[in-house]
Amino acid sequence: METTGTVRRRTAERTRDVLERLGTERDVWVATAHPDHGPHQVPLWFLWDGRAVWMCTGAASATVRNLRAEPRVRLSLPDAFDVVLLQGEAECFPDREAPAEAAQAYAGKFGWDPRAEEGSFVYVRVVLRTVRAWRGEPELRGRVVMRDGVWLDRPPSTAGVPVT
Repeated sequence: METTGTVRRRTAERTRDVLERLGTERDVWVATAHPDHGPHQVPLWFLWDGRAVWMCTGAASATVRNLRAEPRVRLSLPDAFDVVLLQGEAECFPDREAPAEAAQAYAGKFGWDPRAEEGSFVYVRVVLRTVRAWRGEPELRGRVVMRDGVWLDRPPSTAGVPVT
Protein backbone atom coordinates (compact mmCIF):
# COMPACT_ATOMS: atom_id res chain seq x y z
CA MET A 1 0.00 0.00 0.00
CA GLU A 2 1.40 3.38 -0.97
CA THR A 3 1.18 5.82 1.92
CA THR A 4 3.80 8.34 0.88
CA GLY A 5 2.48 11.84 1.43
CA THR A 6 -0.34 10.75 3.72
CA VAL A 7 -0.68 13.25 6.55
CA ARG A 8 -2.09 11.97 9.82
CA ARG A 9 -5.42 13.65 10.62
CA ARG A 10 -6.55 14.60 14.11
CA THR A 11 -9.58 12.82 15.57
CA ALA A 12 -11.80 15.85 14.87
CA GLU A 13 -10.77 15.83 11.20
CA ARG A 14 -11.44 12.10 10.90
CA THR A 15 -14.84 12.53 12.53
CA ARG A 16 -15.70 15.40 10.18
CA ASP A 17 -14.65 13.30 7.17
CA VAL A 18 -16.66 10.27 8.39
CA LEU A 19 -19.78 12.38 8.90
CA GLU A 20 -19.37 13.93 5.45
CA ARG A 21 -19.09 10.51 3.84
CA LEU A 22 -22.07 9.18 5.80
CA GLY A 23 -24.11 12.11 4.52
CA THR A 24 -23.10 11.81 0.87
CA GLU A 25 -22.26 8.20 -0.01
CA ARG A 26 -24.78 5.73 -1.35
CA ASP A 27 -23.46 2.23 -0.64
CA VAL A 28 -22.35 0.40 2.47
CA TRP A 29 -21.12 -3.18 2.94
CA VAL A 30 -23.21 -4.97 5.57
CA ALA A 31 -21.72 -7.92 7.45
CA THR A 32 -24.02 -10.10 9.56
CA ALA A 33 -23.79 -13.56 11.05
CA HIS A 34 -26.23 -16.27 12.06
CA PRO A 35 -25.44 -18.90 14.70
CA ASP A 36 -26.49 -21.73 12.35
CA HIS A 37 -25.70 -20.29 8.92
CA GLY A 38 -22.47 -18.34 9.53
CA PRO A 39 -21.38 -15.00 8.09
CA HIS A 40 -23.06 -13.07 5.29
CA GLN A 41 -21.94 -9.87 3.56
CA VAL A 42 -23.83 -7.74 1.06
CA PRO A 43 -23.75 -4.16 -0.28
CA LEU A 44 -26.86 -2.07 0.35
CA TRP A 45 -27.94 1.51 -0.19
CA PHE A 46 -27.95 3.49 3.04
CA LEU A 47 -29.19 6.71 4.55
CA TRP A 48 -27.54 8.52 7.48
CA ASP A 49 -30.08 10.45 9.56
CA GLY A 50 -27.55 12.09 11.89
CA ARG A 51 -28.00 9.42 14.57
CA ALA A 52 -28.27 6.08 12.78
CA VAL A 53 -27.74 4.30 9.47
CA TRP A 54 -30.90 3.16 7.64
CA MET A 55 -30.97 0.45 4.97
CA CYS A 56 -33.72 -1.54 3.29
CA THR A 57 -33.72 -5.09 1.99
CA GLY A 58 -36.10 -7.93 1.21
CA ALA A 59 -37.97 -9.33 4.21
CA ALA A 60 -36.84 -12.87 3.39
CA SER A 61 -33.17 -11.95 2.86
CA ALA A 62 -30.28 -13.61 4.71
CA THR A 63 -29.41 -10.16 6.09
CA VAL A 64 -32.79 -9.83 7.83
CA ARG A 65 -32.76 -13.46 8.98
CA ASN A 66 -29.30 -12.96 10.49
CA LEU A 67 -30.13 -9.63 12.17
CA ARG A 68 -33.21 -11.07 13.82
CA ALA A 69 -31.06 -13.84 15.34
CA GLU A 70 -28.04 -11.62 16.08
CA PRO A 71 -28.54 -7.83 15.90
CA ARG A 72 -24.85 -6.92 16.13
CA VAL A 73 -23.70 -5.75 12.71
CA ARG A 74 -20.61 -4.35 11.02
CA LEU A 75 -20.78 -1.87 8.17
CA SER A 76 -18.03 -0.51 5.96
CA LEU A 77 -17.88 2.21 3.35
CA PRO A 78 -16.45 0.97 0.05
CA ASP A 79 -12.93 2.38 0.00
CA ALA A 80 -9.87 0.32 0.91
CA PHE A 81 -7.62 3.35 1.45
CA ASP A 82 -9.99 5.81 3.16
CA VAL A 83 -11.37 3.19 5.55
CA VAL A 84 -14.54 3.70 7.60
CA LEU A 85 -15.71 0.74 9.70
CA LEU A 86 -18.93 1.01 11.69
CA GLN A 87 -20.30 -1.31 14.37
CA GLY A 88 -23.69 -1.19 15.99
CA GLU A 89 -26.95 -2.83 16.89
CA ALA A 90 -29.63 -3.31 14.27
CA GLU A 91 -33.37 -3.00 14.66
CA CYS A 92 -35.68 -4.32 11.91
CA PHE A 93 -38.91 -2.59 10.85
CA PRO A 94 -41.36 -4.19 8.39
CA ASP A 95 -41.85 -1.71 5.54
CA ARG A 96 -45.36 -0.70 6.68
CA GLU A 97 -44.15 -0.13 10.27
CA ALA A 98 -41.02 1.90 9.53
CA PRO A 99 -40.98 5.44 10.94
CA ALA A 100 -42.48 7.62 8.21
CA GLU A 101 -39.70 10.23 8.42
CA ALA A 102 -36.98 7.62 7.80
CA ALA A 103 -38.89 5.90 4.99
CA GLN A 104 -39.60 9.22 3.26
CA ALA A 105 -35.98 10.33 3.58
CA TYR A 106 -34.83 6.99 2.15
CA ALA A 107 -37.24 7.30 -0.79
CA GLY A 108 -36.11 10.89 -1.34
CA LYS A 109 -32.45 9.95 -1.46
CA PHE A 110 -32.83 6.99 -3.82
CA GLY A 111 -35.97 7.74 -5.80
CA TRP A 112 -37.36 4.36 -4.75
CA ASP A 113 -39.96 3.68 -2.08
CA PRO A 114 -39.99 0.04 -0.90
CA ARG A 115 -43.39 0.64 0.73
CA ALA A 116 -44.89 0.98 -2.75
CA GLU A 117 -43.55 -2.37 -3.98
CA GLU A 118 -45.48 -5.64 -4.17
CA GLY A 119 -42.97 -7.66 -2.15
CA SER A 120 -42.23 -7.32 1.54
CA PHE A 121 -39.25 -5.24 2.62
CA VAL A 122 -37.61 -4.50 5.94
CA TYR A 123 -35.99 -1.23 6.96
CA VAL A 124 -32.92 -1.79 9.11
CA ARG A 125 -31.81 0.89 11.55
CA VAL A 126 -28.28 0.62 12.94
CA VAL A 127 -27.38 2.75 15.92
CA LEU A 128 -23.61 3.09 15.89
CA ARG A 129 -21.54 2.01 18.90
CA THR A 130 -18.01 2.09 17.42
CA VAL A 131 -16.52 3.90 14.42
CA ARG A 132 -12.99 3.42 13.12
CA ALA A 133 -11.49 5.60 10.39
CA TRP A 134 -8.04 5.71 8.83
CA ARG A 135 -6.17 6.56 5.66
CA GLY A 136 -3.16 4.34 5.25
CA GLU A 137 -0.65 3.12 7.79
CA PRO A 138 0.12 6.53 9.39
CA GLU A 139 -3.44 6.64 10.74
CA LEU A 140 -3.75 3.11 12.12
CA ARG A 141 -2.89 4.36 15.59
CA GLY A 142 -5.85 6.29 17.00
CA ARG A 143 -8.28 5.02 14.36
CA VAL A 144 -11.24 4.79 16.80
CA VAL A 145 -13.32 7.99 16.49
CA MET A 146 -16.46 6.71 18.29
CA ARG A 147 -16.55 4.41 21.30
CA ASP A 148 -19.69 3.25 23.16
CA GLY A 149 -21.81 5.48 20.93
CA VAL A 150 -19.85 8.64 21.78
CA TRP A 151 -17.74 10.60 19.28
CA LEU A 152 -14.30 10.98 20.89
CA ASP A 153 -13.64 14.53 19.69
CA ARG A 154 -16.66 16.03 21.48
CA PRO A 155 -16.70 17.52 24.99
CA PRO A 156 -18.66 15.26 27.42
CA SER A 157 -21.74 17.54 27.41
CA THR A 158 -22.12 17.28 23.60
CA ALA A 159 -20.54 13.88 22.88
CA GLY A 160 -23.83 12.15 22.11
CA VAL A 161 -25.23 15.01 20.01
CA PRO A 162 -25.04 14.33 16.26
CA VAL A 163 -23.16 16.78 14.10
CA THR A 164 -24.98 17.90 10.96
